[in-house]
Amino acid sequence: MDYIGENGGLGLTTDQTEKVLQFQDLTGIEDITICRDVLQRHQWNLEVAVQEQLNIKEGRPSVYASESRPPAVVSDHLGQHIYYTPPTDGSGSGIKGLVKTVFSFMWNMCYNTLITILQLSRRLLGIEFRPRTDPVQEVMEFIAAYEEKYSQQHPVFYQGTFSQVLNDAKRELRFLLVYLHSTNATDTDAFCRDTLANPDIIRYVNQHFLFWGCSINSDEGQRTINAVKASHYPFLAVLVLKENRMTIVARMEGYADPGLLAQRLRSVVSEYEVNLVSARADRFEASVNRSLRSQQDEAFMESLRADQEKERRREEQRRQQEEEIRRLEEERRAEEVRRESIAQEKVNSVYKVPEEPPASHPDAVHVVFKLPCGTRLERRFLKSHSLEVL
Repeated sequence: MDYIGENGGLGLTTDQTEKVLQFQDLTGIEDITICRDVLQRHQWNLEVAVQEQLNIKEGRPSVYASESRPPAVVSDHLGQHIYYTPPTDGSGSGIKGLVKTVFSFMWNMCYNTLITILQLSRRLLGIEFRPRTDPVQEVMEFIAAYEEKYSQQHPVFYQGTFSQVLNDAKRELRFLLVYLHSTNATDTDAFCRDTLANPDIIRYVNQHFLFWGCSINSDEGQRTINAVKASHYPFLAVLVLKENRMTIVARMEGYADPGLLAQRLRSVVSEYEVNLVSARADRFEASVNRSLRSQQDEAFMESLRADQEKERRREEQRRQQEEEIRRLEEERRAEEVRRESIAQEKVNSVYKVPEEPPASHPDAVHVVFKLPCGTRLERRFLKSHSLEVL
């Protein structure tokens, strides 16, 4: 294990050094540089950095954003859980509350209609839209402001845009809990300090949900309001994959104490968990089918390779046999040529030998050859004959 001495040359403050050591102990990562880099990516938020590493070890995607086109968001109007708690100051009741509700409804309807018209016009005219602000930066600024005002005791915020968390929730098959923060709402401070900071709520939300939050005063917040149709705050919405679309299955408007919020969340999870179970089963079945097809393809390719190898060996054997036949034929022909050459040479030699002189010839020489087999050959030559003739 690496140790940091005098900041280890990493240029860290004392607080950052302590976080690096804590991160190292919690995650088991021995390389100090890696620990530092991970913490820097998360703005030195130890809790979020540790959570990301645990997610990675468990095979879950990071809480850091991934860019992709967002899935469609729909509302389950028939089965949706709707919870509403009037403001504790009484502003939501009576004529004043009714007027406020009607005004909020009309405002949202006009705003949504205007946004829809602008989007259609932009598409028809082919105008490329570029947001004036960075939505990821807006979310990060909200998280920083939230922790500065309240505390770091809260469920782990997803660090990315609403579109990105929708994609991740769909891909991971997890519930998504959306929190829209209004600084002007009466019960916002109490909800953040008492409910979202409650240890039981933190544990339950981290275990069952991806948690995403944003201020309604930001452009990203306004886009989210348009998507989830929020009107009263504090606002929570639960989304889950249903019929292959991210669907709003519960909305909670107004203050809820920790016990009440936990009860509501458990009720929603209990009812809609079957959707995730079914989706996981479908994905598992699809994965098994892909695996079977892959195995079948691999078996086919293996069989094909085996057949090709057999054919190669047969071809090699045939080639060797042909080569052997050709070699034997060449040897036979060479032997035949050799024998013919010897026979021809014998014939030629016969013509080279002169006639045998008579025994009475004065220059005749009588030569006797005894062969290894015991046969005696006798022949007369003249003294004038050359050694070659002999």
